[in-house]
Amino acid sequence: MTEITDATQDPMPEWEKRFRAPRVSLPDWARDAPARSLFVSNATGTYELYAWDRAIGEQRQVTDRPNGTTDGALTPDGEWIWWFSDTDGDEFGVWMRQPFLATAAGGAPSDRDEPAAPGLDPSYSAGLALGRDGTAVVGRSTDEDGSTVHVVRPGEPPVEIYRHRESAGVGDLSHDSTLLAVEHTEHGDAMHSALRVLRLDGSVVGELDDTVGGTRELGLEVLGFAPVDGDGRLLVGHQRRGRWEPLVWNPLTGEETDLAIELPGDVNAEWYPDGSGLLVSHSFEARAELWRYDFAKSALIQVETPTGTVSGATARPDGSVEYLWSSAARPPEVRSTAGGVVLDPPGMRAPASVPVEDAWAEGPGGRVHALVQRPAGEGPFPTVFEIHGGPTWHDSDAFAAGPAAWVDHGFAVVRVNYRGSTGYGREWTDALKHRVGLIELEDIAAVRAWAVDSGLADPAKLVLAGGSWGGYLTLLGLGTQPDSWAVGLAAVPVADYVTAYHDEMEALKAMDRTLLGGAPEEVPERFEASSPLTYVDAVKAPVYISAGVNDPRCPIRQVENYVDRLAARDAVHEVYRYDAGHGSLVVEERVKQVRLEMDFVRRHLGLND
Repeated sequence: MTEITDATQDPMPEWEKRFRAPRVSLPDWARDAPARSLFVSNATGTYELYAWDRAIGEQRQVTDRPNGTTDGALTPDGEWIWWFSDTDGDEFGVWMRQPFLATAAGGAPSDRDEPAAPGLDPSYSAGLALGRDGTAVVGRSTDEDGSTVHVVRPGEPPVEIYRHRESAGVGDLSHDSTLLAVEHTEHGDAMHSALRVLRLDGSVVGELDDTVGGTRELGLEVLGFAPVDGDGRLLVGHQRRGRWEPLVWNPLTGEETDLAIELPGDVNAEWYPDGSGLLVSHSFEARAELWRYDFAKSALIQVETPTGTVSGATARPDGSVEYLWSSAARPPEVRSTAGGVVLDPPGMRAPASVPVEDAWAEGPGGRVHALVQRPAGEGPFPTVFEIHGGPTWHDSDAFAAGPAAWVDHGFAVVRVNYRGSTGYGREWTDALKHRVGLIELEDIAAVRAWAVDSGLADPAKLVLAGGSWGGYLTLLGLGTQPDSWAVGLAAVPVADYVTAYHDEMEALKAMDRTLLGGAPEEVPERFEASSPLTYVDAVKAPVYISAGVNDPRCPIRQVENYVDRLAARDAVHEVYRYDAGHGSLVVEERVKQVRLEMDFVRRHLGLND
């Protein structure tokens, strides 16, 4: 087995290069100044925002904070960059802004930062929309106020136009800044939003609610207003045929235009800048591809991309499409249909990895899809089940440094898109109710049986691992399936569900009430059945837990409760606490955590030699 080399030695191992290699996000661009762009990069070793003036080829770093910055937006005229300022990853803060040409007046860019919405207290962000006339609409979420929406005009105090205890968020402003689309869950189902379009005085223009007051599990999402003045149509995502797909809704007249795009998977879309068509993203069985929907012809035309995953795409004014693409084997690139790579980060390139194979296992709720990466040689292999977070997310054929690192060290990696995952239709996602955690683990168990029976996995050397919801499923799996796993690795997990509920951010409280059918005081038996703490005394495998001390999603106190119970019975465990929130944006910290996890697994599987 390959030894893990210290980062200071030369040559640097390939697994570490994949984490340290500079990356860039898909650049966002100002709608009325398309040469001005904003992207995220880890070029300095920490993920921060960068401005890019395409007209002169100049790039500059916008933010520089110890724990990184990733949330930002450009005003439509490209004059200002808004960015969200929290404290060490706690996600609670205020919007700041900086001129796009901050260096023109001299001094450090941070010297030009100023509060973007004076008069608004710190909060969790619940969306942002920036208008062409300088108007901004800011969504806020706090434990005290629930969800509020505020109109911010230059030189004027913020005006509140919406308030509700349940979760809500800002969707989009119309092209002329007269209409605002809001996603809300006033009906109490945090997984299926309804839509409301308001004027900026708070008066209601139109309502769209496929849940019919919370009686049906059908969600809606804002995809964006038409990019043309005087056109109040809104592109909306819906689930009426069992998957996500777009329709066009005119909130002024109530007219709906069903596009009926006949693709088998989930379909997302955004407008082309001239409004003549839609850029369609189609996700199916862990791959994603692009299409153009032409309104005049009511026709779909494929946009050629390599097989793998398009994780973001945008149509440019010249009709070209820029997209962020990768596969499990090949690292991400920002490409253009006009040809070539759009934005190439400086420094070393991430080494390639091995491709994924598709596996299907029969589970109690239907066929379960898993993605498998194999090391060189013949099995059975020590195998890591890397469980994704969310839960409303899915693993895809996309580049990931973590699984690739395990493969480099002789492990097979299996990633399971359990019930509750997106990408397999509404029923698969919505199956995750009431028996939370236990449902997902049934599907993981089915794939585990396939992995052992097929000769892929060594049943004595199985590692259950994951972060966030995947960390939660890891701890729950170690307690409810104690004979199935040899080692557990749980990053930023839910460990004590009741305490996590009371300490977490308000939007996640609402999600938990939807998943479990009520608060802990209302359905205590469901929280108990779904909490890893309930089964902590049954855990046999050595368990490694990492947690951010500022995490608002899986707060530290409930992790400490679980750790205390492990310690009380002298269970084999290690805990690593770090100064950040729900994960780290600092590359050095990420590398350190991977090294610690690998060391823990190798020691407890007897693979140190």
